[in-house]
Amino acid sequence: MESINKIRNYYALFFAISALLTLWFALQLIYQAAFIFGNISIVLLVYLIKQSRLLYDAKLICDNCIFKVPSATVSTSNGEVKIAVEEIVVSTFGLIIGNKLYKWGYHGAYGVKLKNIEIDRERVYLTFGDTSETLRVGLLHDITIKQEVVDIKQKFWKETGIDAVVNGW
Repeated sequence: MESINKIRNYYALFFAISALLTLWFALQLIYQAAFIFGNISIVLLVYLIKQSRLLYDAKLICDNCIFKVPSATVSTSNGEVKIAVEEIVVSTFGLIIGNKLYKWGYHGAYGVKLKNIEIDRERVYLTFGDTSETLRVGLLHDITIKQEVVDIKQKFWKETGIDAVVNGW
């Protein structure tokens, strides 16, 4: 989430600089430069709004955290596998891996949905997606006590309505 916040702050800084340069060039009657920096300001404002929404969603996911893990593997429906070694936050509303957000429960019946949760002795597997693409994320956990697994299963049930499948406990 810190990287998302950092990027948002850079967009805000560059937007402010660009807006001030637009104003300065307009007051100096250098209209071509004012027009160019005005357009740059508009583009930066759009990116700033988009990044602010992303930061809002990241805060929502972090504030409603179910659990955190140190690493993950992400598999797509076409067989691609990516490995992430940043802190991963799993929430009622989605998943954060580094500065990438995977949100579910948005856009009603047509949006991304959490479909399946499996917990074994080494990993928690989350399967989610929409009608066009499905992702499966394997989260390496360090849970050794069965009661913690039961607690996480109950949290998932209460928060998402998905009953987690527990294997090997």
